[in-house]
Amino acid sequence: MSTRADLPPLISREVLFGNPERMGPKLSPDGTKMAWIAPDKKNILQVWVKTIGKDEEKVVTADPKRGIRQFAWAENSRVLLYMQDSDGDENFHVYGVDLANGNVRDLTPFQGVKAQITASDPSYPDTVLVSLNTRNRALFDVYRLDLNTGALTIDTENPGDVVGWVADPHLQVRAAQTMTPSGGAAIRVRDDGSSTFRPWLEVGPEDALTFGALDFSADGKSLTLLSSLGRDTAAVVQREIAGGKEALLAASDEADADSVLIHPKTHVVQAVRFAPGRAHWKVIDPSIAADFEAIGKLHDGDFSIVNRDNADRTWLVAFTADRGPVAYYAWNREEKKGTFLFVHQPKLQGLALADMKPVKIKARDGLTLNAYLTLPVGVEPRGLPMVLMVHGGPWARDQWGYNPYAQWFANRGYACLSVNFRGSTGYGKSFLNAANKQWGRAMHDDLIDACKWAADKGFADPKKVAVFGGSYGGYAALAALTFTPEFFACAVDMVGPSNLKTLIATIPPYWKPMRVMFDTRMGNVDDPKDAELIHEASPLFKADKIRRPLLIGQGANDPRVKQAESEQIVAAIEKNGGRVSYVLYPDEGHGFARPENRIDFNARAEAFLAENLGGRVEPIAGEKVPGSTAVVKEVGKK
Repeated sequence: MSTRADLPPLISREVLFGNPERMGPKLSPDGTKMAWIAPDKKNILQVWVKTIGKDEEKVVTADPKRGIRQFAWAENSRVLLYMQDSDGDENFHVYGVDLANGNVRDLTPFQGVKAQITASDPSYPDTVLVSLNTRNRALFDVYRLDLNTGALTIDTENPGDVVGWVADPHLQVRAAQTMTPSGGAAIRVRDDGSSTFRPWLEVGPEDALTFGALDFSADGKSLTLLSSLGRDTAAVVQREIAGGKEALLAASDEADADSVLIHPKTHVVQAVRFAPGRAHWKVIDPSIAADFEAIGKLHDGDFSIVNRDNADRTWLVAFTADRGPVAYYAWNREEKKGTFLFVHQPKLQGLALADMKPVKIKARDGLTLNAYLTLPVGVEPRGLPMVLMVHGGPWARDQWGYNPYAQWFANRGYACLSVNFRGSTGYGKSFLNAANKQWGRAMHDDLIDACKWAADKGFADPKKVAVFGGSYGGYAALAALTFTPEFFACAVDMVGPSNLKTLIATIPPYWKPMRVMFDTRMGNVDDPKDAELIHEASPLFKADKIRRPLLIGQGANDPRVKQAESEQIVAAIEKNGGRVSYVLYPDEGHGFARPENRIDFNARAEAFLAENLGGRVEPIAGEKVPGSTAVVKEVGKK
């Protein structure tokens, strides 16, 4: 019989959760340069650039603390754009780097304002459309940004309910997506950038999260849509604006369209990805069929096209696989040849990583749950301690591929189960809508049923199961210990809400147009009929039921789940004489972006899981990781 001694060597948290060595490469539109993200000498993520064919590479940004994770090339290939917020407050600004002189400037320099890049087009190389909530913090208007002068000019004003904008190939904002008062979604259109919007297409609440405008056709006469109208799963369709005639481009009965590859110049839909378990592509454009077939043979992972040059000669391709780092290749379309570039974390190569297996689980009401099971390497998969890892959202999903948390748990000796519970995206509107007003109820039951499945199959020891999650996953961890206090051995909550009423009362102002989505799917906190539902689904009011160990992590600047959400349940546990470990990071938001803080919290979580489940631990020197800003409160511990 295998024992813990049969597990492979410990993989350090630094390798699993530290900064990648390099990631996210993007070609400049003119094809002469490549940019990517990598740490500088102070281990802060910056944007780096090199001229293709030359060996020199240089860092072109100088973020002082938090690190850059989002960037894009301007269409002129002279300016590199990147996004950054302040200590996790999510009020992102758009910065521009002039590669000729190295100057960096804040292109949206407004305090307390959030900026988003809305559109660009190769035909307008010196212009970018950005959305800003300057005029009204709840609403995003579209501005035209001149990259030569930095001038911002109002382009399209938000009438009060628009949550998304789509520009046509002439860089004119011609479609607006809204949420309707009933919780549905609607698209308005107009004929050019100065005319009045008119109603065009509307769907009810059942289709709202599987519906949206993606792009205009080259002639501006049709819209490419993600749509579940007339079917359960979200398909990709093209619909004429004038006559409403619709053509089905790609669909799957198993899963929603997951990613859509659209040619940036011709605006033709070229391929659509579906991921019921692992991902597969349906090629629409015959001109790329040979490319996709050959790319699929480069690597055994699932691939995506990261970007391409304007000549469409070179593509950058990313492969994700369960047992290795993300691998990047350059694909030469003329030669039909792939050139390996780099992997995001070379130190993962050669390590004994674990398989992630797609599995299907039946919920108690017969609904099929798609999940992913990761088992430790080297030990018999029988009666293992297990970590149930719950994704955030909840309108999001788990996917197959490299997951540092799944590998971490497996390496420490735990089975790891990730479940796409009802309400998760990707599996059709019926599955999504089965979660309406089921927070703490059927959504929680799905997690319990998945754990019972793992125990019944013999993988998991039912007395040694932990629940671990962030955001909605953090809520699920709190719900686990309050609604089913004897089921889990312990729980780890990162930035999870404890009271759904106060969660909604403190959402960011720019979420107000989307408030109706929460009313429809979670329950309306202002509706007396839903008041009891909201109260019953809030872990805060059952804090006295918590019997098992709990670890909570929170960012002080979180705009989505405020610091008070963690602190009020910590106070309630303290009032009831319970126990909880609470860690606050003053320079973080909705999750822990700085590697020092991320590694610090995970070191605490690792020791916590080992104490309660018996897994392995990588020792930590001192009370916290150097550079971390952790502030710790221990309640009920001697």
